[in-house]
Amino acid sequence: MSGERRRLAARPLTEPHPSRLSPEHPERERILAAHADALAAGEAGYLDPATGLFVLTAGFLAQRGTCCGRGCRHCPYLR
Repeated sequence: MSGERRRLAARPLTEPHPSRLSPEHPERERILAAHADALAAGEAGYLDPATGLFVLTAGFLAQRGTCCGRGCRHCPYLR
């Protein structure tokens, strides 16, 4: 999958694949809010409210044009 050109998945950039962020995740709403804020601001990523780690947005990943295969939370290519 690394470096492979792929079409974007048929879901909004605001919605991560359930395997990457479970609908039951206790911090899901806070994570999605932080992601939405970063997308709206055109930022590359945000600080995860649960862990403090920097997470790339789906918008940034989509602009790269390829899937890196590293399991990004907001991978826009994962179907």
